[in-house]
Amino acid sequence: MEKSKDKVKEPFSAYGSYSYADYLSWQMDEMVELIRGKVFRQAAAAPRRIHQEVSMVLSNTLYQFLKGKTCKVYVAPFDVRLPVSSRKHKDIDTVVQPDLCVVCDREKLDELGCVGAPDLIIEILSPGNNKKELQLKYEVYEASGVKEYWVIHPDERTLLIYTLEEGKYRSSRLYTMGDCINSQALAGFELDLDEVFGEL
Repeated sequence: MEKSKDKVKEPFSAYGSYSYADYLSWQMDEMVELIRGKVFRQAAAAPRRIHQEVSMVLSNTLYQFLKGKTCKVYVAPFDVRLPVSSRKHKDIDTVVQPDLCVVCDREKLDELGCVGAPDLIIEILSPGNNKKELQLKYEVYEASGVKEYWVIHPDERTLLIYTLEEGKYRSSRLYTMGDCINSQALAGFELDLDEVFGEL
């Protein structure tokens, strides 16, 4: 008997509002994120080469620095749940997959990823996702208490750091090649941007 060629209905609607419990029930090939209950699709295509190279340099540099320390670095895909009032799956309406994140409180880690704000989140911009990273994620990261949030623009070879101070983000100047930056969230960590962007 010939299989039905009917399209499989997506488990969510662009107009719906969903929780992490819903998210866990979806069986999909593509990655999605939830921001305040709304579904955002990840790019259908694989990340571009330049994105991957920046991610590899950063993850390796952070891994080497954190060896033997309490903090751990994770790379996407890795679910970060940002609860507001409850850690129950049905009550969490924001789950994101940052390109990289560092978690220093091991109590926030479980078999599904991280529940609660990482100490550091790094997002590497790709064509088409700038609004999500720069506006929507900025707002939830600030509200959730992410201590430090880096936004990297690989095409322009720039890095902007947002540091949480008294519940609000303070922006750094725009860093680029030739700069060496320090992290306030990870004491002693320095990053030479020539090493990040030099071979792109």
